[in-house]
Amino acid sequence: MSFFAAALPFLKVLAAFALMLAGMRLKIGLAVSILLGGLFMGLVFGMGLPSLAAVGAMALIQEKFLFLATIVGLIMILSDGLERSGQSKRLMDALSGYLTSPRLRLIFFPALIGLLPMPGGAIFSAPMVKTIGDELALKKEDQAVINYWFRHVWEMAWPLYPGIILTVALAGIPIGALISRTWPGVVAMYALGWFFFLRRGVLGDIIVSAGIRSAVKSPKTVIWEGLPLLLAIVGAIGLETLLARLAPRVPFEWGVIVALAVAIVSIMVQNRLAIPFLRQVLGKKSLWVMLGVIAAIFIFKDIMQAAGIVEEMASAAGGGVALFAAAVFLPFLVGMVAGINVAFVGATFPLLLGLLHTLGLESEMIPYLVVASFSGFTGVMISPIHICFVLTCNFFGANLAQSWRRLVLPCLCFAAFGGLLFLILTRLHL
Repeated sequence: MSFFAAALPFLKVLAAFALMLAGMRLKIGLAVSILLGGLFMGLVFGMGLPSLAAVGAMALIQEKFLFLATIVGLIMILSDGLERSGQSKRLMDALSGYLTSPRLRLIFFPALIGLLPMPGGAIFSAPMVKTIGDELALKKEDQAVINYWFRHVWEMAWPLYPGIILTVALAGIPIGALISRTWPGVVAMYALGWFFFLRRGVLGDIIVSAGIRSAVKSPKTVIWEGLPLLLAIVGAIGLETLLARLAPRVPFEWGVIVALAVAIVSIMVQNRLAIPFLRQVLGKKSLWVMLGVIAAIFIFKDIMQAAGIVEEMASAAGGGVALFAAAVFLPFLVGMVAGINVAFVGATFPLLLGLLHTLGLESEMIPYLVVASFSGFTGVMISPIHICFVLTCNFFGANLAQSWRRLVLPCLCFAAFGGLLFLILTRLHL
C-alpha cells in the first residue's frame, strides 16, 4: 500500500475538521458547521444521502442524546436562576471569609463541579467564576479558560467518569489498576492550569491588588446560599450510587436529572421565582442554540461510527504505525472531532486492545491505556466543539478563537506529560 493510500483516511477526517473550523470562522453557526463536517465526512467515506439522513434521525431519538439534552437544559435553567437571583454573588460573599485567596476563589467552584461527571457541567460553575472574575476585572477570555480548565482537572482519575468506567470495562481490569497509574494527570492539570492561567505573570498584578472585602464567617449562610449546588452535586452522586447498587439497569443519568430538578425547585423557593421565570428561560435563544449544538455533535458522532471511519484508518496502517495510531493519534483525533471522552474510548480502545493482543503485548496493556487516555483527553480538551468549551465561551461572551488559542500550549504540555508517564510505566513495568 502506498503512503498516499495509507494516509488518505486521515486526510479525509482532517479535511472534515478543517471544514468545520472554516464554518465557525465564517460565523455560520457552530451546529451548522458540525453538521457540514459530518455530512462531508460521511460522503467521502462512502455513505449516501439516505443513509446519512437515517443516521441523523436515529441519533436524535437515542436515549443518550435525550438524557444529555435534558441535563444541559436543566443546568442552564439552574445557572440562569443562580445569576438572575443574585444567589451566586451572595454565595461568593458568604465564602469570602473562607476563600481568602482570589486564585482559590476562581478555581474552587469549577474544581468542585468537576467532581460531578455532568455533561456541560462547566456552565454550572460559570456564574460563580463570573462573579469573582468581574470583581477582579478579569478579561472574559481569562474567566472562560479558567472555568473550562479547572472544571476538568479530575477526569484522568475520578472513578465516576463514564470514560474511565468504559475503559476498565473494555479492558477487563479493576478500576484501581487504571487510576493508580493515571492520578499524576490530576496533579499535572492543576500545575499546568496554575502556570498558564493563574500565575502573576499571566493575570498581572490586578489579581493581587484587587480590593476584596472580607466577610464574617457564617456556616449557616454558606449552606443556605449553596443549598442548590449541594443538592445538585451531592444529590447526583448519591442517586447515581444508589441506582448503581439497587437498580443497575436504570441509567445513571436519571440521578443527575432528579438532583438538578430538585436544585431548581430549591432556588425558585429560596428566591421566590415563579413559573414565569421558567417560561423566560425556556424561551431564551441561547438555550435552544446549545441544544442544537448537542444534536449536531451526536449526529456527527454517529456518522463517524456508521461510516466505519476509525476502522478504515486503522486498516490503512500496519505494525508499529497501527499501534501508534491506535494508542496516540486516533484517540487524539477522535477526541478532538467528537469533543467527549466516551467517544474516543468507545471508538478506539477496542482497536487498541485488539492490536495489543495480536502483537503479544498484553503485559503492557495498562501503560498503553494510560497514554491513549492522555492523548484522547488532550484531544477532547483542545476540541473547539467540546460542549463545556462552547457553553463556557457563550456564557462569558468570550471570543471562541482567542480562548481556544490559549488552550493549545497547556494541552500539548499535558500530552507530553502523558508520554513521559508512559515511558516511566513501561520502564518500571508498572
